[in-house]
Amino acid sequence: MELTLQILHALLAIGLVVAVILQPSREAGMPGIIGGQNLFGKTKGIEEKLSKVTSAIAILFMISSVVLAFIVGR
Repeated sequence: MELTLQILHALLAIGLVVAVILQPSREAGMPGIIGGQNLFGKTKGIEEKLSKVTSAIAILFMISSVVLAFIVGR
């Protein structure tokens, strides 16, 4: 059980790092590097979805941190 949670925690950490890196900055971010806009000139929908995914991963990461702390503390 503990090993499974540790693996899940590591995957969440990697996913959180990737999601944060993919977040666009105020200046350019990744969309500026890979072409800026899609064919229709709208990247707002992608940015909003990425923001929600990042928030969800962060919440899951915090929950797994607390659960692991309790399990390892026993």
